[in-house]
Amino acid sequence: MNSTEKNNKVFIMGEIVSEASFSHEVYGEGFYELSVKVMRLSGQADILPVTVSERLISEHALQIGSTLCAMGQFRSYNKLENGRSRLMLTVFVREQVDAPPTKNPNSIVLSGYICKPPVYRTTPFNREIADLLVAVNRAYNKSDYIPCIAWGRNARFVKNLQVGDRIALSGRIQSREYQKKLSEYEVKTMTAYEVSISKLAAFDSAEEFDLEREFSLYTGAEKLSEAGGFEGTPREQGM
Repeated sequence: MNSTEKNNKVFIMGEIVSEASFSHEVYGEGFYELSVKVMRLSGQADILPVTVSERLISEHALQIGSTLCAMGQFRSYNKLENGRSRLMLTVFVREQVDAPPTKNPNSIVLSGYICKPPVYRTTPFNREIADLLVAVNRAYNKSDYIPCIAWGRNARFVKNLQVGDRIALSGRIQSREYQKKLSEYEVKTMTAYEVSISKLAAFDSAEEFDLEREFSLYTGAEKLSEAGGFEGTPREQGM
C-alpha cells in the first residue's frame, strides 16, 4: 500500500437502500452511486453516499437490501449546480470484504493538512465544537477536501491549529440534515456529510509518526493492524 492510500482509509458495513445510478466512466469501466444505511451504536443511522464499480456490483450481486461490507476511501469532487461549485463527498469502494463480527460498522482514518482556519464555537448547552477542513493527498497529484467536526477536548485542541498544520485523525463518517433558506418563503432540507473525530494528533514529520500503528481502522472485534503507544513526536493527542 502506498503512502497516499494509507492517508485515507474507510471501512463501512451497511444496507444498500437505493438503486445504483450511473456516475462516470474510467478507462471503459463504469462507476455507480448508491446510498448505504450504516447503523450507529446508538441505534440511529447514517445514510452515506457510496461509489462502486460495475465490476464489484456484478461480482457481489449488489442491489437494494444487500449488505455492503467494504474498504475504500472518503473522496471529494466539485459539482456545478445552478452556476455554483458544490463540494460533493462519497465513499469510494476499493474492495468488498468478508464481514467481521463487528460492533463498529463505520470507521475512517485520515492524514492530511488543515486548509482553512478551524471554526470553534459552543452550543447553547456549552458543548464545545470545532469545524475543520482537511486536505488529504491522493495519487496522481489529486487531493480530497474532507469536512470534519471535533468535540470537547478535541475541539479545544483543534482551535489552536494553523492552516498548513499536518494532522492525523480517526472517527466515523456521519450524515446530518439541515435547513437551507433559498428565499423568504422557501426552505430546502439538505444533507451534509462529515467526519466525526474520536481521536487526533498533530505532527511535523511523517518519518517520526507511524500512522498505521497509531490510527488503525477499528472494526470492534479486530483491528486491521495492531495499535500501540505514540512513538514519534506528535504535539498532542485528543481522546
